[in-house]
Amino acid sequence: MDIFGILGIVVGVTFILWAQAIEGGSPTDLMQVTAGMIVFGGTAGAVISSFPLDDLKTAVGLLKVIIFPPKIDLDSLIVELVGYATKARKEGVIILEKEAKNASDPLLAIGLEAVADGADPSLVQGMMENQITQLEEHVNKGAKVWESAGAYAPTLGIIGAVLGLIQVMKNLSDPSKLGAGIAVAFVATIYGLFIANLILLPFSSRIKFNYQKIFLAKEIMVEGVLAIQAGESPALIERKLKSFILGKG
Repeated sequence: MDIFGILGIVVGVTFILWAQAIEGGSPTDLMQVTAGMIVFGGTAGAVISSFPLDDLKTAVGLLKVIIFPPKIDLDSLIVELVGYATKARKEGVIILEKEAKNASDPLLAIGLEAVADGADPSLVQGMMENQITQLEEHVNKGAKVWESAGAYAPTLGIIGAVLGLIQVMKNLSDPSKLGAGIAVAFVATIYGLFIANLILLPFSSRIKFNYQKIFLAKEIMVEGVLAIQAGESPALIERKLKSFILGKG
């Protein structure tokens, strides 16, 4: 579990409310239903209008990655690849067809099976990289939804502010109604900036960050499979693959 994805939001909200309290404000001052409807509802509408349903589902599905990032043990992956290299050297690459069934990752299984079938190295590389590209597109589409939502929210906050000011202008002759209009104007702006900079944009960044290690693992798989196919020694393969994770852990 990675609590920092949520901890950042909690810290941000805490300091904002704390600062407001120091200035004599109250959390209830920020409770404006109409401002929330304009910003949250408007942002949701803009996002729904901008992306197909599949991308929206992808974005929601990727939220779990923020708190529960996929567990990747790069050292164990290298040990696994070196083990395949050792067996291939001793028993021939045909043994990889059997080993592929127990591979730790579907991408690795595809590569090992292709090598066992005697496929051309460029074909093996192309097949594996195509799988990685598809995963990258999947992640980027989901992250883009949250990133776009973060761009829309401040604009909707401005719209809310303008609408609030319109009400203010309409009721200049009635001072009792000025307060509500001004409150909507300012709170809508706060809502837009708040959800954009403390929730939506960080969600997008966190999703991409938590997938970095996965893509590194995929890169190691491609390099390892190609090295096995090329007949490189297990010791050389191990040194080569470990160079990918120096300083990255």
